[in-house]
Amino acid sequence: MIKGAMIEAVVFDFGGVIVDLDFEKAVAAFESIGVADASQRLDRYRQTGLFFDLEAGRISKAEFCRLLGEECGCEITERDAMYGCLGYFNGVDARRLELLDELRERCRVFLLSNTNPFVLDWADSAAFSAEGRPVSDYFDALYLSYRIGVLKPDRAIFDRMTADAGLVPERTLFVDDSADNVAAARALGFRVYCPKPGEDWRDEVLRLVETL
Repeated sequence: MIKGAMIEAVVFDFGGVIVDLDFEKAVAAFESIGVADASQRLDRYRQTGLFFDLEAGRISKAEFCRLLGEECGCEITERDAMYGCLGYFNGVDARRLELLDELRERCRVFLLSNTNPFVLDWADSAAFSAEGRPVSDYFDALYLSYRIGVLKPDRAIFDRMTADAGLVPERTLFVDDSADNVAAARALGFRVYCPKPGEDWRDEVLRLVETL
């Protein structure tokens, strides 16, 4: 069991932390389904246009496919869109999932993610992990932008999570690979850590939980 008294909860980002991001692979995946300008439409940290609307819950999966297809002049099915969205992610590192289980022996663990329903259709299924466990099995609760209607770094999504989970920011460690999101969390009083792309952050998170 992890020892320590100060940190009562850890909040993780999904893409770029729990699962590594591959921007070029995502661009190639969307280009392969007919989105020729995918490199201009997609972003590593914060989406714009239809992708923003999808992550903000402003449009449904069906509306996203129809509107993107109209803009690109091709038919895009929900299966196509899922293929493109999942292009962002490489395989799930089982060691990170093991750490989440270990952390939950010590404190509460939450997910706060800018994401969309295509990603969650995969992540919250048995296909997510080698053990057949969905992502929700590793957290006390998931706070997802498309369900809440707000994206990080907007304060409203932090406030919603804090109130719903009963978090004390000063006793909560926030882990996110976006400098903007980390800055927003720090301004609200959270303890923060911003891992570099591809970093094995496990030891550092454990150290922070034990010493902060």
